[in-house]
Amino acid sequence: MPRSSSLWQLYLARLREFYRQPARIFWVYGFPIVLAVVLGLAFNSGAPEVVVVDLVETGESRTIFGLVASAVDPEDGRVGVALNLVGPEEAAIRLQRGQTPLVVEPTGPNEVRYRYDPTRPEALAARAAFDDAYQRALGREDVADTTNAIIDEPGSRYIDFLIPGLIGVNAMGGGLWGIGFLLVNFRIGKLLKRFQATPMPRRNFLLAILGARITFLIPDLAILLTLGVVGFGMPIRGNLGLVILMDVVGALAFAGIGLLVASRAQTTETVSGLMNLVMIPMWLFSGVFFSYERFPEAMLPFIKALPLTQLVDGLRRVILEGAALMDVGSNLLILAAWAVVTFAIALRIFRWS
Repeated sequence: MPRSSSLWQLYLARLREFYRQPARIFWVYGFPIVLAVVLGLAFNSGAPEVVVVDLVETGESRTIFGLVASAVDPEDGRVGVALNLVGPEEAAIRLQRGQTPLVVEPTGPNEVRYRYDPTRPEALAARAAFDDAYQRALGREDVADTTNAIIDEPGSRYIDFLIPGLIGVNAMGGGLWGIGFLLVNFRIGKLLKRFQATPMPRRNFLLAILGARITFLIPDLAILLTLGVVGFGMPIRGNLGLVILMDVVGALAFAGIGLLVASRAQTTETVSGLMNLVMIPMWLFSGVFFSYERFPEAMLPFIKALPLTQLVDGLRRVILEGAALMDVGSNLLILAAWAVVTFAIALRIFRWS
């Protein structure tokens, strides 16, 4: 085989290897779709929110039950409250297990005790909703006149926030597992030594793996964007070409990290541990499922330096806000820096055996 064709042949071999393994196809394309559909159905409902609160059965419970039920109006824009009458022991167990966010215990006429964990946002919301309904039922009048402007248009919902995050997670997983794990398996199976014995340049081998990864990335991006637009009405307000560019540069950054992680790892256990060490902080901190602004301010510089943070932020700005190239230039530069630096280090320390 001529040396000039080695890159193309290795690229084709990588493509064949991928589509002949159904399990990989599911984890690359099927799993993100399942995750997006499940979370989309959970958070895309237009029905008014209702919190279920446990009310301990005492002599006052029935009175409180009736008062709160009469004060709840599903049309007034407030969070609805549904009461679940339980015994004291069952209420304590349900609260401990996280099966209820709030336990209301009557302690006398027009007196209740709230039992909840204030570190849980849903517990605070449940307390506020129940207390509001209970106080209004007892005759409290609101001093200020207020109106509700319910925000439910496409682009501002949780599913719109989630889809770009899933695109970023897929780019990260494909770059790390699709490249790092593959190289270690080749090393374990002594295939890298065989490649080393050929006249093929090392760069062709690594570029073929990288090219195959980018090829797999495009259908993955298309599937998730189509699901968001067709299935959930997510808008794409920015340039689609810029979305693709952002995803490709992000994938290159993660491919470089995957190559670096696997450059000398000798066992699957070692590379799995290293990849989890890299991926878990980004899963937790990079704002995939909730905003990273919730973390302490001192952590934000570290969080913003992570490649997944830059990729997800850039995708959301382009898709949901219509950002242009100059608006996400810093995101692209940081991702490109991750790609260049990690590739340079990995190529320098890479070992065939």
